[in-house]
Amino acid sequence: MRFFLATFFLLLLTGATSLSGCDPAEAQPQLVTPTTATADLDLTAARVRYIEDLGLLVFEQDVAGTAGATRPEAAGQVDGAPVLGYVFPTTLSPSDVGFRADDGIVALAATSHPDFDDTPLWDEDHSGDYADDGVIFHSHWVLLGPDDRVPGGLAVLETQRIAEDLPPTAPGMPMYLDSPGFSVVLSGNTIRLLVPLDRVGGRTDFQFDAVAAYMEVNQGDDTRPLLGVYEVYDVLSGDLSLPYTVASE
Repeated sequence: MRFFLATFFLLLLTGATSLSGCDPAEAQPQLVTPTTATADLDLTAARVRYIEDLGLLVFEQDVAGTAGATRPEAAGQVDGAPVLGYVFPTTLSPSDVGFRADDGIVALAATSHPDFDDTPLWDEDHSGDYADDGVIFHSHWVLLGPDDRVPGGLAVLETQRIAEDLPPTAPGMPMYLDSPGFSVVLSGNTIRLLVPLDRVGGRTDFQFDAVAAYMEVNQGDDTRPLLGVYEVYDVLSGDLSLPYTVASE
């Protein structure tokens, strides 16, 4: 799995063609304009800490700027909606996080997208409206797979078996995307996601990497995925080899 991840992101970072021989950037000439890169998306460090007394995993990314300060501009509709994410690709299995699937890259992500809200159980801005705060960074589990129809070479895997394949906290979209409600804490140059250990099957033996990426929703073009990766701003390891391990405290 680590080789699979590294191959796809290395292709993006070096500007190479996809594994299929098709140049995804050439296939998508002017459909997408990613959010402009800033120091807020320039990763400098990442950690996953296991606090044993609390049974808690703390996923952390540090940036050169201010974590979460850069957010995407609204497109005005869901089709074409931008999604900005701080992502932790992992070696966790899909079943560890509640997905029913045999393959795919399990990733924890903190995302911001002003055009829609996909956390119907959570009111992140405490406004009393559970459907108005997609722009606030919030947590997702996603399952990624190869897709050479987008420049990033990866997309969230899709499924029509929503009730069967996704956990009850999923927002009901036809893809492997869950809204688990983990707290996202922004503090200076650090973003943290707080994950109870029992929400990953009690595992602390997984490896991970850190990525800042731009994704976009597609509802009207059947030649592209529903939610694909269009630009990677940074990969902490440089080659997405998932070299980092959980540190116990």
